[in-house]
Parts: sequence; structure tokens; C-alpha cells
Amino acid sequence: MTIDHRGDPAPRQTPPRESPAPEADTWVGLVVFAGIMLLALGVFQLMEGVTALLHGEAYLMTAEGMLIEPNPQTWGWTHLFLGLLSGAAGVGIMLGQTWARAVGVVFTAAGALIHFLFLAVAPFWCSILISLEVVVIYALIAHGGDIRRRRH
Repeated sequence: MTIDHRGDPAPRQTPPRESPAPEADTWVGLVVFAGIMLLALGVFQLMEGVTALLHGEAYLMTAEGMLIEPNPQTWGWTHLFLGLLSGAAGVGIMLGQTWARAVGVVFTAAGALIHFLFLAVAPFWCSILISLEVVVIYALIAHGGDIRRRRH
């Protein structure tokens, strides 16, 4: 044991912490990617909601052949709500919150379902998006908690 200039014993050296496996970094990166994408989705939905509320004529269309009759006010408030929820989930995912991971999985699964419905229209693009959404869902479910452990 060595003595420093104040007469105190020198601190013991602690063994270096083992670094996590490189594949853990990949999954944490995908979880952060999911958080950023949900945050971006929230911003876009907020913009769409504000546009619908302030400029309802931007959504003028005929209701002929549609399942529901579009209403710009309802459309705007729905997008504002979903935008706030999506943005909050994106931030929550990056902070390691479990509720945010659940919201992220629901939003991503809904996106995969929508892209599945458009598979006949754009098979290549929708296949890429569905594949990415499946990977993001897996990352959120299986490795979403890794980001919290990484921060501590």
C-alpha cells in the first residue's frame, strides 16, 4: 500500500468493468432508433393535426367510396393526441421507460399492419418497412430494458 502526500492510503485500483458484448450495442442502437423514429412520427403527426385544425380545407375530399366520412376537426384532434403520445413514447423509450416500450410496440405493429395492407401496391417498399418494423418490435420487447441498464 502506498501513502499519498496527505498521508492517506492510495485508493485501491478496481478491476476494469467488462464491456458488454458488441451485439448488445446493436440492440441498444435499434432501441434508440425506435425512440427517435417515434419522436419524429410524433412531430409529423402534430404538424398534421395543427394543419387540419387551422386549415381544414387542406383535407377537403369527397366521402364517396370511403368507409368513414372525413372530418377535419376530428382528424386534427386525433393527430394531435397521437402525436403527443408518440413523441412522449419516443422520449420514454430513450429513457428506458416500460410504458413507452409498450406504446412503441403498439405503434410499430399498427404501422406493420398498415404496410401489410399496402403490400400489393408497393411490394418492395412495404416488405422493407415490415421487415424493419419486425426488427424494431423485437428490439423493443427483448432489448428495450438494456437502455436503462446502460444508463446506470
